[in-house]
Parts: sequence; structure tokens; C-alpha cells
Amino acid sequence: MINILVLPGDGIGKEVSDSAVKVLEAIGKKYEIAMDIDTEVFGGKSYEKYGEPCPNQLIERAKTMDAIFLGAVGHPKFDVLPSELRPEKGLLKLRKELDLYCNIRPVKYYSGSGSKIWREERVKNTNITFVRELSGGAYYGERYQGEDFAYDRIEYSKEQIERIVRKGFEVAQMGTKKLHSIDKSNVLATSKMWRACVNDMHKEYPEVEVIHQYVDNAAAQLMSNPEQFDVLLTENMFGDILSDQGAILSGSLGMLPSASLGGAVDLYEPGHGSAPDIMGKNLANPIGSILSIALMFKYTFDRPDIAEKVEKAVESVLQKGYCTMDISSPNCMVIGTKEMTEKVIVEIE
Repeated sequence: MINILVLPGDGIGKEVSDSAVKVLEAIGKKYEIAMDIDTEVFGGKSYEKYGEPCPNQLIERAKTMDAIFLGAVGHPKFDVLPSELRPEKGLLKLRKELDLYCNIRPVKYYSGSGSKIWREERVKNTNITFVRELSGGAYYGERYQGEDFAYDRIEYSKEQIERIVRKGFEVAQMGTKKLHSIDKSNVLATSKMWRACVNDMHKEYPEVEVIHQYVDNAAAQLMSNPEQFDVLLTENMFGDILSDQGAILSGSLGMLPSASLGGAVDLYEPGHGSAPDIMGKNLANPIGSILSIALMFKYTFDRPDIAEKVEKAVESVLQKGYCTMDISSPNCMVIGTKEMTEKVIVEIE
């Protein structure tokens, strides 16, 4: 029996979480895997029910699970709340309390995805894995905001950097053995320490090619020559920005899955936001959530065969010309969240 906690969150989180649960149920039936799937409110919904976005009792419950799936957090109506009560703070707390220090975000171009932005020949071989540090940096550093002055501190310990760098090398070994390490070491002290740690650990992984790249150059290279990249290793804020930028190579943020690893229990979530403007309209792209379930079976349950099956199911549906609104083109048939989910499940079955 595997135990999975689903946190739909806010906005379209409920819709894409429903898609994820249906895919989990289809996998359980096909591969005869017993699952106990439970659901709890989180983010803004949790604030409305409990007065805080991530109560301590949820943390304790999460630690008893084998994996967690999260839909999305955030809604403009909560912007008036104090910073510590906003839905996004709940996600930061969850990551910190579970010690989820490694965020893995694959960006792949799927043939037939109907991207509005790119000519297929420019991006067809794009297959990038972002390995992002998730527990430190500016998002967790000391901060102050006054009327005329504010600051955010970027803080990293050597231990925090070393453990994510090691994960980056391990992921690079699984692919083409090429690692782009992204920093701003010409300006930032934390980036200088980051680059030094990468160079030191490279001695343990001599078969991996290391390319150091400043973050601004990496952003430009992602758009001009994305096929050069295999694994991109970044600190927290750089990874947040670059992986969202990189998601556009696949056509939409709705295509982006992610895995947050390293702590008491692994967390999986799509890369998109809560998109409250389209919630309840059957317009959300469920593919990021479905591919996050694939990552769950790859990293947590050690079933790469199931992960590959889900990925191929998604690719098959896209190649047949079906797409959601966000990746639509004149040559594809636009369908809704529920319909896309159903078609992927048919391919899985």
C-alpha cells in the first residue's frame, strides 16, 4: 500500500489535482498497485478553514505519507493578508519543514504540442533538467521593508550548496554527463562560494563536463540555443526564474512538472500558478500535473517503467493533434482539462 496526500490548493489547483488523482487511479488499476489517496486543504483554502496556510498538524500528517501532490497556491483575494499568512508562505513553510532542498524540473519539447511561440525545428531536441536548490537563498534570508528602504539577504551555508551540487552531478551522470552550473560569481559572494563548491566536487565526478555560466547569459542562451543544455544546476531564485523561462520552450508553463526531493517525504507539483482567471472553466492544462505523477513513480516509487508509460501516453495524445488552450495552434484540436486527462488515461490503459 502506498499513501499519497493530495493538496489541491487554490485556483485551478482543484482541477489539475483531480486529473492527477484520476491518473493515479488508472495506474493503480493497470499495475495492481494498492493506493490510499487522501486530500487536505492547503494555501488560501487552509487559511479560510484554519486561519493559516500550512498548519503544523498538516506538516506532521505529511511526514507519514509516501508522497505528496500539490496543485497550486495563491489568489489575489489573499494579497491583503500579512505576508506570513499568504498562501505562498504556506508552500515555503512546507518545503522548509520537510527539508525539500532539491527541486527537479524537466523541460522537454513534445512533438505536436502546438506551441504558439517556437518553430519546431528550433526546439524539437530540447530536453533539459533543471536542478534547483530549494531551501536557502533570498527566499529564506533575513528581510526588511520600511517606507523608504528595504532589503533581502541571500544566505547560503557551504553544506546547503554542497548537497545540491552533489545532486546536480548525480543527475548529470544519468544523461549526457554535461552540467551547466549557473551563478553570478562576478558580483555575488554566495555565487563565488557556489562556483568554488562545484569545482571542488568536480574532482569526484571527472567524467562530467562542467560549464560555468552567468545567470544573465544562461537566460539568453536558453532562448537562442536551448539544445546545448542537459542539466542546469542553480541556486533558489535563479532556478525559479530560469525554469519558468525554460518552460516556454515546451509551449507553456502548463506543460512543466516538478519534483521536490531530499527530505522526509517527496513533493510533486506542476510548474504553473493558480490561474484564478480560468478556474472552474475546464481550460487548465493538466499535462504538468500528469507528468508530475510520472516523476513521482520515477523518483519516489522506483518505477521508471511507469514513468515512461505516462510520458509516452502524453506524447501520443499530443501527436494525435489534441491540445489545451494554452498550447493551441491552427493545426490542433483544442480540448479541455477533463478531456485531455481522459485521453491520456486511455493511452495509459
